[in-house]
Amino acid sequence: MKKILFCVTAAVLAVACTQQKQGIKTDESDYTKYVNPFIGTAFTGHTFPGATYPLGMIQAGPQTGNFSWAYCSGYFYEDSLIQGFTQNRLNGTGCVDLGDLLVQPFSGEKRDSFDSRFDKATEKASPGYYAVQLLDNEVNVEITASPHVAFHKYAFPKGKAANILADFQSGLVWQDARFHTHVLDNEVTFESDRVISGFTRRTEWVERIYYFVIEFDKPIVTKEELPKRSPLEKSSRYVLTFDMHNADTLNMKIGMSSASVEGAKANLAAEVPGWDFESVLQDAKKGWNSYLAKVKIEGSEDDKVNFYTSMYHLYIQPNNIADVDGKYTGPSRKVSQSPNGKYYSTWSQWDTFRAAFPMYTILTPELIPDFVNSMLDYSEQQGHLPIWSLWGQETYTMIGNHSVPMIVDAYLKGFTGFDAERAYNEIKKSITESKHYKSDWDIYDKFGYYPYDLIKVESVSRTLECGFDDYCMAVFAEKLGKTEDAAFFRKRADYYKNHYDKATNSMRPKDSKGKWLTPFDPYALAHADSNVGGHYTEGNALQYTWHVMQDIPGLIEWMGGKEKAGEVLDYLFNTEQESTGTLSDVTGLIGQYAHGNEPSHHVAYIYPYLDRPGETQRLVRKICTDFYKNKPDGLIGNDDCGQMSAWYMFSAMGFYPVNPVSGEFVLGAPQVTSAS
Repeated sequence: MKKILFCVTAAVLAVACTQQKQGIKTDESDYTKYVNPFIGTAFTGHTFPGATYPLGMIQAGPQTGNFSWAYCSGYFYEDSLIQGFTQNRLNGTGCVDLGDLLVQPFSGEKRDSFDSRFDKATEKASPGYYAVQLLDNEVNVEITASPHVAFHKYAFPKGKAANILADFQSGLVWQDARFHTHVLDNEVTFESDRVISGFTRRTEWVERIYYFVIEFDKPIVTKEELPKRSPLEKSSRYVLTFDMHNADTLNMKIGMSSASVEGAKANLAAEVPGWDFESVLQDAKKGWNSYLAKVKIEGSEDDKVNFYTSMYHLYIQPNNIADVDGKYTGPSRKVSQSPNGKYYSTWSQWDTFRAAFPMYTILTPELIPDFVNSMLDYSEQQGHLPIWSLWGQETYTMIGNHSVPMIVDAYLKGFTGFDAERAYNEIKKSITESKHYKSDWDIYDKFGYYPYDLIKVESVSRTLECGFDDYCMAVFAEKLGKTEDAAFFRKRADYYKNHYDKATNSMRPKDSKGKWLTPFDPYALAHADSNVGGHYTEGNALQYTWHVMQDIPGLIEWMGGKEKAGEVLDYLFNTEQESTGTLSDVTGLIGQYAHGNEPSHHVAYIYPYLDRPGETQRLVRKICTDFYKNKPDGLIGNDDCGQMSAWYMFSAMGFYPVNPVSGEFVLGAPQVTSAS
């Protein structure tokens, strides 16, 4: 098996190094035709159709719902009403935020509700483009985007008033009561009859501020401020009516910034100085093709659609929230200057360190130094590396600190362009000294695990996830010749052994006296950020038992050898017993394996370590066939900022990084005829 791993590793790294040094040659064909943005917009995929640009801060598109877990992206495929069009949203997450600055065009007289039915047959989406016909509002809508600008084009019926609802109170929220309270401050300035500017400071998942400038190609003739729906609202809503000069098309550009109104204006002026919608659309399409063309696959039409849509989802984020001049607002909440003009945020590290980041290192090595420097800049302001950062602010969602494996992966693969000592110091600070409500390093080091009586939720998962970060740091320390640190973190990386209970063949909670949790149900689902509680993170003991990606051979030995470990793994995939409780995140079940959530993603690839590669091949084929389909409900779980998609990309090409910082890839079962 080591020979196989070595060969795959050498081949992949050779491709990455060649791209980094020479720049990859890309096919000039149009790969956007294979992207179906509607994949994942039904069931629990939480994706969206909308106008995007690779790694941009704009994700402009329709909003069909604006509160609850179901509307993390603001859109659900089966809905029949569109509330309006917002300028940004999250891709495939399980948490709610963004949905900023809603606009809704309508013709004729003002009405009580601005929601509109839409003609599903007219709804079109492709990379950089969205279009739909609003039936009640009698408007044909088209949207495209540049990195910082949303460009809207509205066609109104002649002879009727052309209006836009501009809702600065908008935003996606967890509960409907939050509609009125999530905005903390707002300023709207009508600079002329064609220009509006301002800012909104709001809090939902994080507290953040966005600045905007809106330009129209027709003058506003009347503006009516609508009554506030609650005295708690801090922002305004306006109905704007335009002088169409006997034309039927109104164009609108919205520039955004995390730093200032001036930054939003500069972004708009630099990226979309004119009113040529088609030119901006072609630039977006060209931008997407420059990424999609990195890989050329051969296979069936559905194979191509699934693969390139996955690649599209992968590069919606992370988002560069720096302006064209490099200014951004990070965790210090002060305007900062990026020395390289880029500042990437919105990573979903707990998800994406597993396969998405390794895929970035292979396909787009030119991005990696900026990715790493963004994390290090963040850490110097925040006091630790990003755990789950959104628009430059920390959400503290999920566990561990999986910026660590990303940075170490980059270093071990030979990437330059960042200071290794600086990176080392920020990692060490983040996993030994940083103080936030999910650190508790003194408890971790005292007991060699997180005791469930001292850490009330996620105790087992936190030990396992932190152990992987420790392993990464140990390898980093060894490479830099820091032997004392290396020994310390190697010891930590073995803490997983303190949770493995051979009587139940699972990772079991243990208290501060070393006693196992009793009674114990390995099927019980746990989730810290809900009313469920428990000792695992979005999963159960059976699923987390294999979360030792840094030492699968050691785990197998600890279990009692390959035969015994094989029995435990077979049970995971074949048990017919159902989980205790339900979680929206735990989907895509094969036995108790849950492909819809990330802790399971490497587990189907463990069989080769047991000398049974055929089982991995069988399972990978089943997962790819059953859980990735070219239809709206074609994703079995949240896409999670591209991680679900990256799993498919690796698996479709025939290999997967079980240990995502090892440089090793386990062979599986290719789903495409060829990939180059």
